[in-house]
Amino acid sequence: MSSVQEITSQGFALTASVWFFAGQLDESEQVRHVPIRTMPFLIGRRNDLPLCIPCSCVSKLHAELFERDGELWLRDLGSTNGTYVNGIRITTEAKLRDGDIVQFATVVFRVGRQDESDDDGSDGGTIHEDACDRALAMVQFDRLIHDRAVVPFYQPIVKLESGTPHFGFEVLGRSRLFGLRTPKEMFATASQLNLEAELSRVFRLQGIEVAKELNPALSMFVNTHPVELIEDGLLDSLRELRELAPQRRMTLEIHEATVTNPQMIRNLRDNLRDLDMELAFDDFGAGQARLIELTEVRPDYIKFDMKLIQGIHQAPPSRQQVVALLTRMVNELGIVPIAEGVENAEEDEILRQMGFQMGQGFYYGRPASISSYQQAT
Repeated sequence: MSSVQEITSQGFALTASVWFFAGQLDESEQVRHVPIRTMPFLIGRRNDLPLCIPCSCVSKLHAELFERDGELWLRDLGSTNGTYVNGIRITTEAKLRDGDIVQFATVVFRVGRQDESDDDGSDGGTIHEDACDRALAMVQFDRLIHDRAVVPFYQPIVKLESGTPHFGFEVLGRSRLFGLRTPKEMFATASQLNLEAELSRVFRLQGIEVAKELNPALSMFVNTHPVELIEDGLLDSLRELRELAPQRRMTLEIHEATVTNPQMIRNLRDNLRDLDMELAFDDFGAGQARLIELTEVRPDYIKFDMKLIQGIHQAPPSRQQVVALLTRMVNELGIVPIAEGVENAEEDEILRQMGFQMGQGFYYGRPASISSYQQAT
């Protein structure tokens, strides 16, 4: 069995003095552990090599590993897009250490080694995914930001009176980079680097850039991270969005829990008006509904949290009465109520009866790439 065939995504029990790579052979896969059992160990795009990386950016014969005086060394073989160790491109060869990050063109691996002397009878001989996953996610985060490797997804928001056509879309994000595929994974890594605001800006920019292919009359609901409301840079980011798409209808969403300073939100709303953008409070009712602030600083939209919405047709009358009362209050304030997380026709029907003007959820459409909605009108 070849080294590549011995790969496992669950971890690899290493024998004495075995080096290994932890990473992805392809962006669509989970993390894999590749034992290095023969020397020299050739790496490239050719399918007859011990480590074949099926990526066009990797040269057919890209690099090789070899052992010298009991140490592992890496040599570039004249590759087109380079071989890197801890972010530095090597021109000839470099000695590798346990924990180093190596990169073949854009494909990243973490180097590991397990020695027999390290085996104390515990489970230390098995390499668990979590530590490797975090290391790979951290090293790839720079690529996520600077290459804008976010893949925008769009979820439709519909008018309940008709169900179609789409009123607009909420801009969401995914990634094909290991450990950074979902917003939760991306923002968890960003928080370790204090880059939540930067990631949030990349989400918006990529979402609006790709949405140029859609009808400009469709409103794009773009998100913020709470830290953006206390740091500088949000307004500059919004001005950049407006310059990017002068005719696009846009709505900025802020989380209900951040609506604690009415004057700050009032200033934000006024700045949005100057940019011809609208304001939405997201996840209304998820925690403490900010009713006082709601009356003082009226947004254009209120998005009711899905915990209030899902199963509403089967909810006790007391819960239905509360949701109906909040919906009526929002309507009377001249704010458009939007129900989030609608999953079936029964929920849709009772929400219409309660006075919701718009809805969002799997019942109307799942988050999808731009190609799924290019014909939306």
